[in-house]
Amino acid sequence: MNINKLKKRLSSTRILVVGDVMLDRYWFGSADRISPEAPVPVVRVDKTEYRLGGAGNVALNIAKQGVRVNLLSVRGDDQEGRELESLLELNHIESHLLIDKQLSTTIKTRVIAQRQQLVRIDFESTPTHEVLNQTLKRYVDLLSDADAIVFSDYGKGGLQHITQMIREANKADKCVLVDPKGVDFEKYCGASYITPNKSELRNVVGPWESEEELAQKVNTLRVNLGLTGVLLTRSEEGMSLFREGHSLNFPTSAREIYDVSGAGDTVIGVLAAMLASGCDIEESVAFANRAAGIVVGKLGTATVNFDELFPEGE
Repeated sequence: MNINKLKKRLSSTRILVVGDVMLDRYWFGSADRISPEAPVPVVRVDKTEYRLGGAGNVALNIAKQGVRVNLLSVRGDDQEGRELESLLELNHIESHLLIDKQLSTTIKTRVIAQRQQLVRIDFESTPTHEVLNQTLKRYVDLLSDADAIVFSDYGKGGLQHITQMIREANKADKCVLVDPKGVDFEKYCGASYITPNKSELRNVVGPWESEEELAQKVNTLRVNLGLTGVLLTRSEEGMSLFREGHSLNFPTSAREIYDVSGAGDTVIGVLAAMLASGCDIEESVAFANRAAGIVVGKLGTATVNFDELFPEGE
């Protein structure tokens, strides 16, 4: 692998990310006493930090590889939505966030003390049908300029039209990757690759007692949905890639698993970037696995950039 050539290919690659964007807010502080009102710690917040979450974090992980990224989603007409726009602009991600005046921008607030997450507080609502219909129209306009499409499904309602979107992508002969959510995987029919974790897959295909049974269940799912492959992320067990006729395991490269927040975003982001730039699927998964091993060693929703992935041009 010539790293300089890869870097050059990545710089001319364009990816469209569609899905549920959110704002991750971190309240950092110290907790050195228990509340007299209830048996809970009192956190004295001394720093607030905002990060891109959901589809925004997927787009950011792609942008960190030097790829040009379009992000299509919905936000509220509020300060949090404007903060999202600012973060996207700061990270050179082309924003196509449609404003829903009836929507509150999705926010995940994490309270951190002594480098430990004490609680997460979520604020969320579902976009209106009118705005989602506008999203579909905008998607069709953006599709032709993309080398690959990534759908980031966080179950917040932003991908109501995903089945039709995948059909349009297939008509345009685009590679389609989906980070799935929920138990209805039928809506992902026709995608190139999906990237469920163990829990998400188990909820759809049921439990398995052996690797052979797992492979059988995944193959049945793959055939029924018309997928090219399934990339199963398995935490400390690494990843498994299932394609027609065979599977391949990738042991984890993580030295220490500190925080898995957003690790799935890194996996699908790096996978999409590498595939769209011309790498084959096994090479792309190997790079995504390496990226996952790096990002789980960081606190909170984080990313991996190209130089971390390929230190000193290795």
